[in-house]
Amino acid sequence: MNRAPAAPAAEVVPAAEVARSATVAPIMSVADLMVLLADCHDAWDMPDRSGDPVDILDHDRQCAELLRRDFPADEELQVAGLVHDIGHKLVVGDDAGHGAHGAAAVRGLLGDRVARLVELHVVAKRYLAATDSVHVAALSESSQRTLVAQGGPMTAAEIAAFERDPEFAAAVALRRADDAGKVVGLAVQPLGSWRPVIERVAAAR
Repeated sequence: MNRAPAAPAAEVVPAAEVARSATVAPIMSVADLMVLLADCHDAWDMPDRSGDPVDILDHDRQCAELLRRDFPADEELQVAGLVHDIGHKLVVGDDAGHGAHGAAAVRGLLGDRVARLVELHVVAKRYLAATDSVHVAALSESSQRTLVAQGGPMTAAEIAAFERDPEFAAAVALRRADDAGKVVGLAVQPLGSWRPVIERVAAAR
């Protein structure tokens, strides 16, 4: 299901994070995006491999599969899951800014909604850290460490602003899939199977 992008209800992304994204070159074609995603094989969210137990490509595909299972009609959300961590590949080592980097890279190709969901997956982590103690307890050690660099749990004012955002529910769904999609050895669909979905989202932006 493709929807026209809506303006955010409130700004919850740190200004410094947005500024860093300006240095990332836009991805110009589906072919270029497929190459970048393929290059995420054996690339890791943390350069020293102390982060997720699976590489970026495996993690992104697991995330996208979970979203396809739970939201079969929302291809924009699925594709956001597939590309949400490419910022780690684009700017190695900038965990706090990786959502903004990925969003800047895909906005022109995949549209404002996909880009915004990519950007918000870090924001949604901060939201869940402040509102869901069960979720926080289940975070990996790496996710708990990087939460500090990403701004820590939201304040009450930030929580209220984020809950008014038109993409609040989708962003939280993406974040939950993000945290679940880290299973070593899980069989998922090959990257090439996603190309028609990406092409449809790109064509409809």
